[in-house]
Amino acid sequence: MMNQLKARMIVDKSFRIAEVDNRIYGSFIEHLGRAVYGGIYEPGHDTADEHGFRSDVKELIRELNVPIIRYPGGNFVSGYNWEDGVGPVEERPTRLELAWRTIETNEVGTNEFAAWAKDVGSEVMMAVNLGSRGIDAARNLLEYCNHPKGSYWSDLRRKHGYEQPHNFKTWCLGNEMDGPWQIGHKTAEEYGRLALETAKAMRLMDPSIELVSCGSSSSAMATFPEWEAVTLDHTYDAVDYVSLHTYYGNRDGDSANYLARGMDMDYFIQTVRSTCDYIKSKKRSKKTMYLSFDEWNVWYHSNNADQKIEPWSFAPPQLEDVYNFEDALLVGSMLVTFLRHADRVKMACLAQLVNVIAPIMTENNGRAWKQTIFYPYLHASKYGRGVSLQPIVDSPKYDAKDFTDVLYLDSAVVYNEADDEVTIFAVNRSLDTAMDLDCDVRSFEGYQLAEHLVLEHDDLKAVNTAEEEKVKPHNRGQSECKDGKVTARLPKASWNVIRLKKA
Repeated sequence: MMNQLKARMIVDKSFRIAEVDNRIYGSFIEHLGRAVYGGIYEPGHDTADEHGFRSDVKELIRELNVPIIRYPGGNFVSGYNWEDGVGPVEERPTRLELAWRTIETNEVGTNEFAAWAKDVGSEVMMAVNLGSRGIDAARNLLEYCNHPKGSYWSDLRRKHGYEQPHNFKTWCLGNEMDGPWQIGHKTAEEYGRLALETAKAMRLMDPSIELVSCGSSSSAMATFPEWEAVTLDHTYDAVDYVSLHTYYGNRDGDSANYLARGMDMDYFIQTVRSTCDYIKSKKRSKKTMYLSFDEWNVWYHSNNADQKIEPWSFAPPQLEDVYNFEDALLVGSMLVTFLRHADRVKMACLAQLVNVIAPIMTENNGRAWKQTIFYPYLHASKYGRGVSLQPIVDSPKYDAKDFTDVLYLDSAVVYNEADDEVTIFAVNRSLDTAMDLDCDVRSFEGYQLAEHLVLEHDDLKAVNTAEEEKVKPHNRGQSECKDGKVTARLPKASWNVIRLKKA
């Protein structure tokens, strides 16, 4: 075991990757488990507002400053009739929800969610059903949501009590349509044609919207990346983004390998952007296709749960991963990976936001609390807004089961010109050794150390509960900034946020 790791970094304000699109700090709410009912919405709760939404949960979401939330799915959307979730609540049908085999009461629908999202300061990334439905339902939903008045669907919205249009800007053309588990699963050719024709109809109605084409459900799909190539051959000129989804887990208990999973995400992004650029060249286009990483997280704890869900129950606990400290470290690495690809990754949605593989957990009729992964997400959302810079990094490396040349130092840097702040995000992947970091910041003359936040714990498996928050950050990091150089001690297995501010 080494006594100390040493890493060096050069950060220069001229080494710009791109402006960070704040929407990379988005999230996701699906009608699944207790994400909606018992999560964001619980009319009988002590903190419920006049519309039935939990105020304690709203406060935690506002703290995260989530800029955009994807809705209503997810697998759920591929069998969803959006008309079921609008109009008088007492007249809405109760349905058998096939994706997760539960009961959907439709008590919360498009209008309620739009109002709630506005209340927590978020935009809505709306998804249309291209599984069991298609062009007509998609254009009708768009008309209902975005057209001011004077048409059947827009006037129906007004009749339902929403005079002003929601003006949703971003729309997903279905969900994971390459997946055999998906209701209405399609081949790449089938999806590409349908997505193109749906996009054409939607843009005829509202040319201002942005559209997201379904990419592969994961890089492990046998059809990846041919799916992207075939579908984008159809949709390239009609959409603005292609989606990426990935989840990671540590099923075999190999923490060194687990913490290297950010390299897999990096490879995934590189492959998708290369495929996009191939289609761009093939079409001799001047348009750049951007990436929407609209599902990402750690997800594996609940896969092994003994609890069996009774079919056709209402809002049962599903996919309620209890996250530990090492999960938070990987989430931090995934966030810095987005920042290093800020030129192409313009949106990302941590899946999901409440209860279902989420940073926020609740008890029915009880408390709400922060899971371990809440904190890197919070720090990135709070301090990762500005220009992503390309740091020059010299770090020791290690080899893991699935990866070689893994940098012990996983890092990204954001320069907020408006506030004269520079933030260095750094994960020390070493499980047993602290790291000394020397960082050349001479281009930021007059900047001083403002804060060094650290998330660390001796137990990689430590978790937070409603009773005790074992894993939480402190601001006692060991750093100084002097003569254009930052020197810092990064504890073993730690997430670090080093903030510099102009004096």
